[in-house]
Amino acid sequence: MRSEDDLAKADRTKAAPSAPADGEHRAALVAPGGNEESGKNTISSRLVSRMREAILQGELPPGSKINLDRARKTFDVSLSPMREALARLTSVGLVELHDNRGYTVAPVSLSNLREITQLRAEFECLALDMAMQNGDLAWESGITRALHRLNRIHREASDTASLEAWEDAHREFHLTLIQGCDMPILLNFCTTLHNLNDRYRRIFLTRTGGDANVEQEHNQIAQGAVARDRDYARDRLREHILRTGRNLQNALSEDRAGALLALGQPARKRRRAAGAGSDV
Repeated sequence: MRSEDDLAKADRTKAAPSAPADGEHRAALVAPGGNEESGKNTISSRLVSRMREAILQGELPPGSKINLDRARKTFDVSLSPMREALARLTSVGLVELHDNRGYTVAPVSLSNLREITQLRAEFECLALDMAMQNGDLAWESGITRALHRLNRIHREASDTASLEAWEDAHREFHLTLIQGCDMPILLNFCTTLHNLNDRYRRIFLTRTGGDANVEQEHNQIAQGAVARDRDYARDRLREHILRTGRNLQNALSEDRAGALLALGQPARKRRRAAGAGSDV
């Protein structure tokens, strides 16, 4: 017959949880519903966002070489997510990979800006037209909210915070306009073009603080879209994109833009590009 001490010991053993296996212990460290792979993807996605902003804001200048070791230390990540982030930025045209030079920030040029402007005018207008046909009440409400937020922000060329806040709201407005098109490939393409165009507009805005006509143009585009006036909304959006593109081309055509277009190039090419004041 077992003693009371033996029975108590058996009860304690039965109630105590067993030690987790290695795999169970690792799983416990991952947030509910997640896994190690999703954690890596989150790091890469955040890094892509940070590097994209650094490129758009000019912290990583056009044409400059990206040293992998210095970049991973700057952004405090390991080499693996850094390579993945650069590959993703290469796929959307913000970074280039060269066989002999490695990664560089994509250069800027007048010919590149012209192409981006033309493609935006065609594809964003197509996406807006489809959104006016397919968009629901939530899409209409999203446009109204995005426009209100954008119009509430006053930007100043000397105030970096106001410029960044306006850029965020401006990006949200333009992407909300076309969100209802129900065409994922087209949306992805338009988003890429908008990112590429952002670099040029931010360069322009740091010197001018923006265009006085832009608020009225945004209001007209939004009103036409919500009213489902397809011809009017498409025409206003096309005019808006093309006019902004011309302003940017004029800004980059000036002699003072030569040094910007030549950033990251060898000294001999830099002198030649600055003197030409054109594509690099």
